[in-house]
Amino acid sequence: MEPGSAILIAVIVVLVIMLISCIKIVPQSTEWIVETLGKYSGTWGAGMHLKIPVIMRVAKKVSLKEQVADFEPQPVITKDNVTMMVDSVVFFQIFDARLFTYGVERPIAAIENLSATTLRNIIGSMTLDESLTSRDSINGQITTVLDQATDKWGIKVNRVEVKNIQPPHNIREAMEKQMRAEREKREKILNAEGEKQAAITLAEGEKESAILKAEAVREKRIREAQGEAEALLVVQRARAEGIALINQANPSQQYLMLEQYSAAVKMADGKATKLVVPSEIANLAGTVTAISEMAKNTGASE
Repeated sequence: MEPGSAILIAVIVVLVIMLISCIKIVPQSTEWIVETLGKYSGTWGAGMHLKIPVIMRVAKKVSLKEQVADFEPQPVITKDNVTMMVDSVVFFQIFDARLFTYGVERPIAAIENLSATTLRNIIGSMTLDESLTSRDSINGQITTVLDQATDKWGIKVNRVEVKNIQPPHNIREAMEKQMRAEREKREKILNAEGEKQAAITLAEGEKESAILKAEAVREKRIREAQGEAEALLVVQRARAEGIALINQANPSQQYLMLEQYSAAVKMADGKATKLVVPSEIANLAGTVTAISEMAKNTGASE
């Protein structure tokens, strides 16, 4: 091979290598900031691009994905002069690679400092109890402030979360004692309510039992009264029927007098010492006695 041909091949190879090295491929969700002779010339999106050696350079490669910045705990003083440690997490996304590159030096550190300052301002206007129970409000306020401040840096703050709030040790002990006292108080209240409800239930049971007993006694007396009334009614009916039968039989005067005598004897019931008997009844009684004696004598003579 002639020397001239070898040099030509070498030059072609070098040109091909330089051409290949000038081809740049930008991946998805990424943007490259390109400078020409030290001056911003453009932003390359995803795809293939051709970079001129020496003249052009990639100043910064920027990811457009959502990113998470977890910051160290910061000392914060509340409105009631309680110092506590608070750490936060910032979720952000770059929407303008040029502003992100040229807007601020060390943008992540800027976000951290701004987040810490905003957190101190917000919690500094709250008491300890308010700061412990108002995380959603704190998160919303920090997100609004950071989002407005980072727009000029090409950063969109999606949300900020207060991850942990650590009061001093003595405050935590006092809070734990308060929580135990509250739990004991609720337990005593529940026990008292249970005893009260049990007493009420027992009293209601005794009341219902007394009512049922009274109802049973009343029902018993009603049934006894009804039985006596029915028995009296039957007796009266029987007497009425007997009187009716006697009236139908047209009894003699002597029978009626005998009945009057029997009634008088029953009225005395063996308790009266004297019994006044009408003369008709006495004569009738004597007649009956004489007839009985005659019947006895006749039976004996036979």
